[in-house]
Amino acid sequence: MNFILASGSLRRQELIRRMGIDYQVIVSDFDEEKVPYDGDPEAYVKILAAEKAKNILSEETSNSFILGADTIVCAQGKILGKPTDREDAFSMMKLLENSTHEVYSGLALIHERKGIVETVARKTSVQFSSMSEEEIHAYLDKNEWKDKAGAYGIQGAAGLFIEGIEGDYYNVMGLPLNTLYHMLRKYQIIM
Repeated sequence: MNFILASGSLRRQELIRRMGIDYQVIVSDFDEEKVPYDGDPEAYVKILAAEKAKNILSEETSNSFILGADTIVCAQGKILGKPTDREDAFSMMKLLENSTHEVYSGLALIHERKGIVETVARKTSVQFSSMSEEEIHAYLDKNEWKDKAGAYGIQGAAGLFIEGIEGDYYNVMGLPLNTLYHMLRKYQIIM
């Protein structure tokens, strides 16, 4: 059985390796800008995950299980994507500090020949403490904000500012493991 991860995320690859699954990576180049945000973050991440998985469909992949995934950060009604530069990352951290925000991850598992298209979304709430501008700049100096939705990864230096979470820790990393485990068991991809 072939299993393909349609993501270049090193964090997602590491988490799938932990599950003991043989997989290959084919990075989707789906343009997320094509999907308008309608105000429903769960529906939005499910669509993005599905489109990323569908984007790599071909004759060669049609008999494989393909996993697409997407993660977004929602704070004060805004979606925080990956910061464009340090100034953007600073603004995001200022928005997150001393408040609770939500992280949504969408998963899409497709198998074209078997007619399988299943999508799910999970939400985790994350509480950040207060941060001084000096603390934010010290964090940004570590360059961990690059290529991360909301300008942070829970497993990195930003963890110093996280007072608590409600939900799946791995969801905040970009791959809700328990949800994925049950999805893969359903199709006997993992036992």
